[in-house]
Amino acid sequence: MQLKYKNFFSILGQWIFFGSIIGIVVGSATNFLLEINDYLGDNIRAKKDWLIFLLPFGGIIIGYLYMNYGKVFLNNTLNDTAELNNLVIDSVHGKKEVPRRMGPIVYFGTFITVLFGGSTGREGAAVQMGGSVAAAVSKFFKVNRLDKKILIMSGISAGFGAAFGAPITGAVFGMEMAALGKLKFEALVPCLVASFVGHYITTASWGHKHEEFIIQHVPEISIITFLKVILMSVIFSLISVLYCQLRHGIQNFSEKLFKKNHMKRAFFGGIIIVVLTLIVGSQDYNGRGLEMLEQSFKEEVPPFAFLAKLVFTAVTLGSGFVGGEAIPLFFIGATLGNTLHTFMDLPMSFLAALGLIAAFCGGANTPIAAFLLAMEMFDGKGLEYFFVACLVSYLFSGHHGLWPSQKIYEPKSRLYNISHAETIENVEKKKKL
Repeated sequence: MQLKYKNFFSILGQWIFFGSIIGIVVGSATNFLLEINDYLGDNIRAKKDWLIFLLPFGGIIIGYLYMNYGKVFLNNTLNDTAELNNLVIDSVHGKKEVPRRMGPIVYFGTFITVLFGGSTGREGAAVQMGGSVAAAVSKFFKVNRLDKKILIMSGISAGFGAAFGAPITGAVFGMEMAALGKLKFEALVPCLVASFVGHYITTASWGHKHEEFIIQHVPEISIITFLKVILMSVIFSLISVLYCQLRHGIQNFSEKLFKKNHMKRAFFGGIIIVVLTLIVGSQDYNGRGLEMLEQSFKEEVPPFAFLAKLVFTAVTLGSGFVGGEAIPLFFIGATLGNTLHTFMDLPMSFLAALGLIAAFCGGANTPIAAFLLAMEMFDGKGLEYFFVACLVSYLFSGHHGLWPSQKIYEPKSRLYNISHAETIENVEKKKKL
């Protein structure tokens, strides 16, 4: 009996130790990412509109990095860091390894994308850095293969929790991101520790302040309001599917057209973004778009802002630039909600918040994490509505998503004729056949 408790506390202490190390390193690295992104986006690019014309050349630099330094052979398997979050997910499933160089490469690529006006977010870089740090910790301490998967998940948690100031969400996101229909609760302790430590290192130790989105008014609970929320959640889920399909379609087309030459893909993608920017006559849809995202909670934004951001981001990331996709989905959902609030007779800030969460949920396929994000981001307001919105968005988005490597342990519903243990990528290929 004593031996059993001794083993229990030994393993518990081990998970806390590893989670803390990963949280400290990833929290500090994420703070660096956030601060540099803010500086490049707000203090340099916003004041120098001409930098957008250098985006195609920035694409050449990013492509060169990934083509010459992003591919690593480990355990007789090619691990291409250009696969981004998909490589991290594959490492959780034990198919591939996350090279230690992945974090620095994606950071540098994200900085170039933000500086020259590509439409992107930040959590992708934080998650990949988290996976990179977790892989380095696993190798240094010679962790076994099974525990290594759990540490990769805790790296994901640390990156997400630190990037958005949402430690509870981060803990669950690390367990939920890799697969649909399954949560690996064995990873709860290291994911929870890594996420909370990463968050407090970023905010308390380094003093970073995250953006705040405030719901001014939540409608009273009624059947009519719930029906409106369900209808809007279906719309938000479909817009997330449209983004995912367009983004992956552009990626597949550009890879085929340029024979997977990352430099050529990104160069021509950069030219398209420059042309789109000139057509729109504004740089509101370049970079992260945080200013208009915050505006969508307070006042009306251009009615087709959500569509412009969708196209800008799909072209940017689909052609080979790097960064996160959560903030662009936040933008798309929030601005669409802002546009439709008068038609639905719902408060502007409430519908913007609902769109932000539901669009992210539909794209990421993480309903529990999305609901927790709503609770942390909006101080628990509208709990019932957000819970329903996440479930509806998750169901109606079908088996599509931001990351083709996500494994479907169980279909979302019996309405979908999907085999178990398939990946989203394989499901898409079978549909085309």
